[in-house]
Amino acid sequence: MSKLFFSIKKVKKIFVKQKKTQYLLFEILRQRSKKVDEMRSIILAVAISAATIAAMPSQAQNKKVDKALTYFNSGEYTKCQELLVKYFPKIKDKPTKGQAAFYIGECSRNLSDARNAERWYRKAVQAKYSNPLATLYLADALKMKGNYEDASIQYSNYHDLVPEDPRGEQGIKDCETSIKWINNPTRYVVWNARWLNDKESDYAPCFGTDSTEIYFTSAREASIGSVKNANSGTNYTDIFYSVKDKKGKWSVPVPVDGAVNTPFDEGSPFITSDGNTMFFTSCKNIKGQSLGCRIFFSQLEEGKWGNPEEVVLFRDSSISVGHPCLSPDGKTLYFSSDNPAGLGGRDIWKSKREGKNSWSTPENLGAQVNTKGNEVFPFASDDGSFYFSSDGRGGMGGLDIFRQFTKDGKNQVVNMKYPINSSADDYGIHFFKTYKRGFFSSNREGSRSDDIWGFFLPPIQVSIEGIVKNEENMIAIEGAKVSMTSTNGTQLEGKSNGAGKFNFQLSENNDYMFITEKAGYLKGVGKETTRGLTDNTTLHIEILMTPLLNVIELENIEYDFNKATLREESKVSLDLLVDILNVNNTITIELRANTDFRGSDEANMELSQARAQSVVDYLILKGISPDRLQSKGMGESNPIKVSKKNAEKYPFLKEGDVLDEAFINKLENNQDKEICHQLNRRTEFVVLRTDYKESGIPFGE
Repeated sequence: MSKLFFSIKKVKKIFVKQKKTQYLLFEILRQRSKKVDEMRSIILAVAISAATIAAMPSQAQNKKVDKALTYFNSGEYTKCQELLVKYFPKIKDKPTKGQAAFYIGECSRNLSDARNAERWYRKAVQAKYSNPLATLYLADALKMKGNYEDASIQYSNYHDLVPEDPRGEQGIKDCETSIKWINNPTRYVVWNARWLNDKESDYAPCFGTDSTEIYFTSAREASIGSVKNANSGTNYTDIFYSVKDKKGKWSVPVPVDGAVNTPFDEGSPFITSDGNTMFFTSCKNIKGQSLGCRIFFSQLEEGKWGNPEEVVLFRDSSISVGHPCLSPDGKTLYFSSDNPAGLGGRDIWKSKREGKNSWSTPENLGAQVNTKGNEVFPFASDDGSFYFSSDGRGGMGGLDIFRQFTKDGKNQVVNMKYPINSSADDYGIHFFKTYKRGFFSSNREGSRSDDIWGFFLPPIQVSIEGIVKNEENMIAIEGAKVSMTSTNGTQLEGKSNGAGKFNFQLSENNDYMFITEKAGYLKGVGKETTRGLTDNTTLHIEILMTPLLNVIELENIEYDFNKATLREESKVSLDLLVDILNVNNTITIELRANTDFRGSDEANMELSQARAQSVVDYLILKGISPDRLQSKGMGESNPIKVSKKNAEKYPFLKEGDVLDEAFINKLENNQDKEICHQLNRRTEFVVLRTDYKESGIPFGE
């Protein structure tokens, strides 16, 4: 059974008794990129097929090679490989030698043996075998071994040979991307679940009713079948299970009890949430001939699985189906199929439940998921994410695991990257309900064959580094008390050091407020959030504290021209003032609005009073008591004194300059004059009292 319908490409189904040229033509047409239009694809396929045919006259005469290729076309890769390897040293004819090496490589590729595939494809290339696919598959084998630099060279060589085929350029890009992913891995931690694995293939894990039960597919010696699979040369697969005791130790895996397992291939189990129904795939193989794969379900009866019933999805019995998975609500069945009505290779389809064993006409998931390659092993999680494996979307090598989800109303499909994916085949992922851990299948380095691997997503490590400064001169404040409060109820305190710095560890998906206190200053306020973060992060925050006796300017307070109406962008700064008033809940303040000197004194005074009152009205609307607020229009009577911050921002000004009418009129540059007018048009507040009796508003209310 194959990984694509069971044991990871171990038995990739080829149409029985196809001619060699038909197989190659089918392979090219099946895998051609969507970017290549129909005509260019036909030209490409004909060109490669012609190259193969040119090499065949003498080859076709060789009976042993012909016999080996008969095995190959029937999917008996082990027999084909054994015969060609044994005969290879005796071949003197160079074209025949190249052809034999190529097909030994093909057998290795279909048996997921990248090491031998690379060896024999290289021999085919060195023998100048006429089919350029030898170069492409050599590149693929090198990529599956993680040898990305050499693989990139071979992809480039293939691109030179067949520039119309996008797989050359795509392969180069995949190699570059894979190296970046390995150097910058995601937070997932993976490990080989050795207590579940055997020297033979183990894959397609599935949780039972909880995380203490796991079902999976295995070709180990304990399986029922006594005859070797004629295609893969391994044992037929059965469904096994293991349970974890209270000490966290897993039991020795054993075949499931009941009528599910047969002398042929069974695997890829899926257990319903109530634990009473198992969906699985069964593939029959008689006398070396694959009879295709079917999906069955079985009910748990007194601790044993009852007689399976077939889930009929397509009327055409020649269509294989496998890898069943139910949606969280149990109403939709997802599965893989080689239905020729799909987009190519194996696609993922879905069918709606209409009765206990009645399902609607299957629907292809379309180009959002499926490609010209193979899409297999679907899994639908409770959070709405959909996972599957594909060899048609590029990636790190072989099958990669992908996640489909919706963000901002748009469908997205992303590679799970390293270390969930590797240069080898990675597939059959199954999450437990926490969505943070589970198992998947891989034949990566560290595996004896196809093995089950565990994974875990540790919490994001988030820290914050802050600094407390005097707003007037931007000098760091030592010894300020820093209080941190989060929406999850966490409360911590600290103090700023000699450099005014402090730091805290944060947790993911929370909002935080930081309040700083020191005698002689208004309490400072800062906010930060860890929501939406997906990687370990260090956040930075600067909290400014204002001396109590100072006049405090509110930055970015803007009004419509010659009006007192606040612009929307002004409300961001005023919301910060609301926070300051809430944490400094014993102060009363006076809001002051200033204008530039243009216009009459009376008009400017009236306008500034209206603007100050509009700020007060906004603060009252936000819940600040009117008793704590006064408004005062300053008109043009109080030109600004240049602060250190403004002097650094505008080089033509010096700290301490007073921007009165005389100063501005002396400036020669009209742009500089306008900057001064803008600085004068400001809104400020000053603390009137510090003994107002009113409790503050708790954070989050």
